[in-house]
Amino acid sequence: MHISFRGSPVTISIGASVTAGACFIAAVLWAGAADLVTMKIRNGLVLFLIAGYIILAPLSGIAWLDIGWSIAVAAGVLACMFVLFGLGWIGGGDAKLAAVIALWLGADHALAYILYTALFGGILTIVLLQFRLMVLPLQCLTVPWIMRLHAPETGVPYGVAITAAALFIFPATHWMKALT
Repeated sequence: MHISFRGSPVTISIGASVTAGACFIAAVLWAGAADLVTMKIRNGLVLFLIAGYIILAPLSGIAWLDIGWSIAVAAGVLACMFVLFGLGWIGGGDAKLAAVIALWLGADHALAYILYTALFGGILTIVLLQFRLMVLPLQCLTVPWIMRLHAPETGVPYGVAITAAALFIFPATHWMKALT
C-alpha cells in the first residue's frame, strides 16, 4: 500500500517493518536482560509483543494466510512450552515469551527457532554450571542478581537463550526481507 505525503511516496509496509523490527528487538532484549537479572519475564512485555504483532503484521504486508499460520504455530509452541512448564523445566514467562516470539518469526522459521533455543539453552546451562563452580570475587558478593545466578538451587534464566535464538533468526524473517 502506498500513500503520498507532501508529494513523495511513502510505503507503509517499509515503515511498519522498521517499526516492527525496532519494537521486536528492544522487547526481546529487555526480556532476556530482565530474566537474567530478576528471573522473571513480565506479562506486560509479552502483551506488548502480541499487540505489536497484531498491529504491525498487516501493515507490513504480511499475507493473512501467513498471519494465520504464525498464530497456529505460536499456539502449538505455547502448548508444548506449558507441558515443559508443568514438568518444572521452564518458567511460565519463558513459555509465553517463546510462543510470542514464534508468532513474530513466522511458521517458516519456527522449527529453526526452537532448535536454536535448545542449542543456546544448552550452552547457557553449561556456562552457568561452570560459573557456579567459581569462587566469586568479593565485589560480586553484594550484587543480589549475581548471587542468585551463582546459587546452585537457582534455575537457568532460559529467557536469555530464547532471546539469543530470536535475535539469531530475526534477520531471515519477512520483517527484515521487507527492507531489502
